[in-house]
Amino acid sequence: MEINGIAHIIITVSRFEECVAFYRRLLPFLGLGVVHDQEDYFYCIGGRTGFGIARAAEQFRHEHCDQRRPGLHHVCFRARAREDVDAVWRLASELGAIIVHAPEQGKWAPGYYSTLFEDPDGVRLEVNYIPGKGLLASDVSR
Repeated sequence: MEINGIAHIIITVSRFEECVAFYRRLLPFLGLGVVHDQEDYFYCIGGRTGFGIARAAEQFRHEHCDQRRPGLHHVCFRARAREDVDAVWRLASELGAIIVHAPEQGKWAPGYYSTLFEDPDGVRLEVNYIPGKGLLASDVSR
């Protein structure tokens, strides 16, 4: 068997209204279309990717994401060009995201270029570009 990517990622957030406002701008910018926009759930799909946010239960609404605790560390969206990474960084800055790092070269694969920022709940989001097949060129997936 070989999977065909990740169908969707759903994150639970405590600051739902702020996060929905953030993702209503970010996700369509990334090419994802809104499928559900409800009181406690927001979901978009596009580029063979589904991404959604759900409102945290009342007793957890004082908490936020912390990359040092068990659970989600970050989500990375793959861009088709370096310029796309730059454009997302500009939008994230405009949205008031905490910028962890502006677009820069990384060591993860040849030509790795990315930006990293946080949504209003502290969930880290990365957008990267890797030319060609990146690490898959040597077929490390098998």
